[in-house]
Amino acid sequence: MTKEILFTMNTAFREAYNIYGYHYGMGEREACIVGAMRGNEHQQLYICSLLSQKLAGLEAQGQIVPGKSILVIPSLNYSAMNASHKFWLSDDTDINRGFPGNPKGTATSRIAYSILQIVKEYRYGIQFPSFYLQGRYIPHVRMMQTGRESTNLANLFGLPYVITGDVRSFDRTTLNYNLQVAGTDAFSIYSGGTERINQHDAEIAVSSVLRFLSRMGIIHYNCQGGYMPTVMQEEDMLSIKADDAGFLHQLVGTNEEVHRGQKLADIINPMDGRLVSEVIAPTDGIVFFVQEQPMIYQNVVIYKMIKRMHL
Repeated sequence: MTKEILFTMNTAFREAYNIYGYHYGMGEREACIVGAMRGNEHQQLYICSLLSQKLAGLEAQGQIVPGKSILVIPSLNYSAMNASHKFWLSDDTDINRGFPGNPKGTATSRIAYSILQIVKEYRYGIQFPSFYLQGRYIPHVRMMQTGRESTNLANLFGLPYVITGDVRSFDRTTLNYNLQVAGTDAFSIYSGGTERINQHDAEIAVSSVLRFLSRMGIIHYNCQGGYMPTVMQEEDMLSIKADDAGFLHQLVGTNEEVHRGQKLADIINPMDGRLVSEVIAPTDGIVFFVQEQPMIYQNVVIYKMIKRMHL
């Protein structure tokens, strides 16, 4: 393993801000793995640390294929993480809304530009982003429908689901989208939550990446076969929202099969403890996402369901 400064920038009151990359193997640039972009993405940083540990062990054993190289970039925004802040400290901007970036722009724009120039030189770009909803969800691979996406390659991670979605306006400023446009096969791996470390889901994410690298002939690694994924569109999921505000008492979790009319949760008045409303499954399906906040607000998504396809 070799450690390299990929980006450096002078700061007003502290030492230079450096972004580090960790190289494993030598030769063709095969896979670049990017971790936390936000200061609250502890799970994503933790996954990178586990993956780096695995890759270091494989390199020491000669299990990285000769002539192949892998780059891991654990964090782009560790200063915000050190300050328990979500976005860039000085101007509260989001690095993953700054691509393709500008080499003469703001700090986050310069970071985005510099990192994109590096990652797009690799054949495969793998990112561990945080989910746009706060809660637990089934591990999955997510891709944008740019016309350059490959669900066949995404299947090789062996996660339960491959989710595709239309490109929205703000998606054009993300790393995944800009990598696809640049010709890199880009994959976003979602596993576990964000602010809390989930060991089980982190290990699932690490195994999925090692499985992919092995199947692409980059490493020698004996891994379990994983899942035969279901490919589906984001638009096909059903969002279940809260009719009222209050404490959320959940009755089912992720990856549970539910039936039409089944009670999924209770919403409790926080002042007097009365039952305000019941959350009922509108159809048969599997729970994909569960809100984790103790208190829910009206019209906020509590569950996302994968509707069962009736034959």
